Parts: sequence; structure tokens; C-alpha cells
Amino acid sequence: MASTTAALRGAEGAPLLGKVQYWFACLFAVGWTGIVCAGLGVQFISWDYPCPLCVVQRMFMLLAALGAGVIVRKGMTGSISGRDYMMGWGLSLVACIGGGFTAWRQTMLHILPGDKGYGDPVLGLHMYVWAWILFMASVVAIGIVMALAHLTADREIPTSGAYWILGRTALWFVGLIIAVNLVAVFFEEGFNWFLPDDPTRYEFFYQVGILD
Repeated sequence: MASTTAALRGAEGAPLLGKVQYWFACLFAVGWTGIVCAGLGVQFISWDYPCPLCVVQRMFMLLAALGAGVIVRKGMTGSISGRDYMMGWGLSLVACIGGGFTAWRQTMLHILPGDKGYGDPVLGLHMYVWAWILFMASVVAIGIVMALAHLTADREIPTSGAYWILGRTALWFVGLIIAVNLVAVFFEEGFNWFLPDDPTRYEFFYQVGILD
């Protein structure tokens, strides 16, 4: 038992599980933000305009990243309480469930034989199918880390070195992509109240007369 306890402690005396939870929160935030980046890349490079359901899924992805970001930000102060874990992972869980339902809804709209789906497939599956898979996998992952939260709460997290650099980088990355996504949606929607179901252009540039 003593050897097990020692194995779960890092060099600074903080339990290893607490550090792993912090690193996982950073990875979770960067991972979901990176997926949104991939969607933006497809949008701008392939001129594949996202539909309203696609945009909603991106919003849920960024909300999931923000939930993990709460934990990262708290960890940068030196410790993370059980309440911080529950708030952060709870927010991510709600986002993943909402995003999973949205992705499932879009998948069901194109489930009939002969329907080619919306947009081009990526590695054999459409992006909304991949989104559904990733949302469901994240629900399982969040359930596991929430079950272990009582072992990692109120533990010391180093506030310097790689921990501080990774945490700060992750938060800036999330914030930057949120801003880029908002601008992209505004350009696509323009001054309209709603996006069209099958968008074919960036309405903003036509409304202000830049494009005819």
C-alpha cells in the first residue's frame, strides 16, 4: 500500500492523479478546439459552407472546451477543488450531450439509402458522423474523470514551467478559435437572423456590396 501511494506522487509531492487530471483537461480543451479548427480548414480550403446544424455542433464543441478550460484556469492558481472539477466537467458534459444530439439529428436527416449527405466525407464518414462519435466518446471520458475527481480535488498543481505554459497556451488557443468561429459565422450569415439550410456563399460580402 505504501509503494502504491508513493507511486501516485510526483516530484513536487503532489499526487500524480491530480497532475494527470490537469493535463487531461488541457488536452480536452485543445482537442475539441483543434476539431473546430479542422472544420474551419475544410470550410475555407474546400469552400464547404457549414449548415446551421454544423454551426451548432461547433458551438457545443467550443463549449466543451470551455468547460475543460475552467479546470485549466483553476489549476493555474495552484490547486483545483472538487467544486471546480464538477463545474468544469459538468459544463463539458452538457455540451457533449447537446452536441451529440445535434450530430445525431443531422445524421438521421441523411440516413436513407441513396442520400449522399451534406458536404464531402472525411476518411469515409461525414463530419457530423465523426462529431457524433467524438461527442459520445467524450461523454464516457468525462464520466470516468468525474468518478476520479474525489481523488484529485484540492491537490497541489505546479504553477510554473510546463504546467503554466501549457495551460496558458490552451486557454489562448480556445479564445482565439472562438473569435475566428464567430467571425466566420457572421460572414456566412451576414445581417440575416438565420442561416439558410443549404448555404452557398458568404452573405456579408454580398450585403455590403464587396461581391455581386
